[in-house]
Amino acid sequence: MKNVFILVPESSVMQAIADPRYLFTAVNQFLAHSGKEMLFNVQLVGEKKEVLLNEGLFSVHTDKQLGDKTQADLIFIPALFGDIPKAVAANQPLVPWIVNQYQRGAEVASLCVGAFLLASTGLLDGRKCSTHWGFINEFRQMYPNVEVVDGSIITEENRLYSSGGANSYWSLLLHLVEKYTDRETAILASKYFAVDIDRTNQSAFAMFTGQKTHQDEAIRKAQAHIENNVAEKITVDELADLVSDWSKKF
Repeated sequence: MKNVFILVPESSVMQAIADPRYLFTAVNQFLAHSGKEMLFNVQLVGEKKEVLLNEGLFSVHTDKQLGDKTQADLIFIPALFGDIPKAVAANQPLVPWIVNQYQRGAEVASLCVGAFLLASTGLLDGRKCSTHWGFINEFRQMYPNVEVVDGSIITEENRLYSSGGANSYWSLLLHLVEKYTDRETAILASKYFAVDIDRTNQSAFAMFTGQKTHQDEAIRKAQAHIENNVAEKITVDELADLVSDWSKKF
């Protein structure tokens, strides 16, 4: 049996905890119905026996706590919710456990913005990572030593996995099902959950957000003009004249 541990951090997205549990439990049933042995021991792991989510609206009861003697084969870090830096800080007690399990051979997969918590372990330094397209700039600011891949649904490097935003994590879940079982079982799971198994890019869902954290005021002026006139045909010469006229005032 493969120990699949799903972390239950504070300020996490409940669905990103429930979905991997549902999928890998269902795959066990698929295997059993085909006369094969069930493969996955799926457990929820947290710092406490009960973790409150959404300001106490939901509670999740964990199967194991950090102090229990356990060895994971695969760990899922679910998406975080709300103020990401605060959520990462609140879940630092999970970090030594994640690092220890990884050093003992476990694979670790982050779902959506769960990549922020994975990156805080230092395991992603110098490696590639995916996360929600809307959080890429914030991720790069917080973790400059990690190579975040624009638009990617899945990244995989040295037993570390990460996924794109929101429901894109289903692609990673199916990828791991295929790795641990076979293509046939992964296709069956994709049909059962009505998920496209071969989607590789989240760019179709991304909304353009210009990088404005720089200090070049002239470029900011040009960016604002473009965003305020998206329906117009704007030439480079027009932008140059706009910026030139603006800079003469200062």
